Amino acid sequence: MVNQPTVLLICESAEFSKAVTARWESRRHAPAFTVTKPDVCHGTAAEDFDLAIVGPIDHADLAGLLDFLRPTSKPVIVVGGAVSAALQDSCFRAVFLPENEGWLDILVVVASEMLQRSAALARADRAEQSQAKLQCDATLGKYMLEMRHTLNNALTSVLGNSELLLLEPGSLSAGARSQVETVRNMAIRMHEILQRFTSIEKELKAVDQHSGMRTRASSTAAGAH
Repeated sequence: MVNQPTVLLICESAEFSKAVTARWESRRHAPAFTVTKPDVCHGTAAEDFDLAIVGPIDHADLAGLLDFLRPTSKPVIVVGGAVSAALQDSCFRAVFLPENEGWLDILVVVASEMLQRSAALARADRAEQSQAKLQCDATLGKYMLEMRHTLNNALTSVLGNSELLLLEPGSLSAGARSQVETVRNMAIRMHEILQRFTSIEKELKAVDQHSGMRTRASSTAAGAH
């Protein structure tokens, strides 16, 4: 299930918020909306929205509001009002949209594109994190496979010495004998686990070879056509 994005509507006019939400909800894939006034939005956390739309407000209030939104790193659209060039330059992530004819449709299109871009960036970030984790796991797995022979040699020594101790009747007390038997049994168990590593390696190689054969077969068939 795709997570529904949230748009934070910051405006002083109820008519503005109604117009935006009504026009957007008439389209497919409408986001969820959180409507708030400029003087109370400062309690909103960055995690609570994916895009902020600021309605026409006083220039002084707008400057303070953009200062609040800047650290969130979320995209911002400012609608209407005369905005100084200095203020626009200071808010490189904000898009300033005048209330010209058709502004509402333009707003919905631009905002939709911003949300899609944000979602794509989030997916790319998750994929990068997943790839990093897979790479870490692969490195660990490779190290374990490389070390299994060394571990097997150590376990062979532990197992062999414990067997020799158990073969000498009367050399161990009942408690010591029980402890040595525990050492031997754990060594056998660890050996079985290492053998499973070898089996998994063979299975993965077989899958890789099969995948390679199918890829080559597909390439050959495509070339024949």
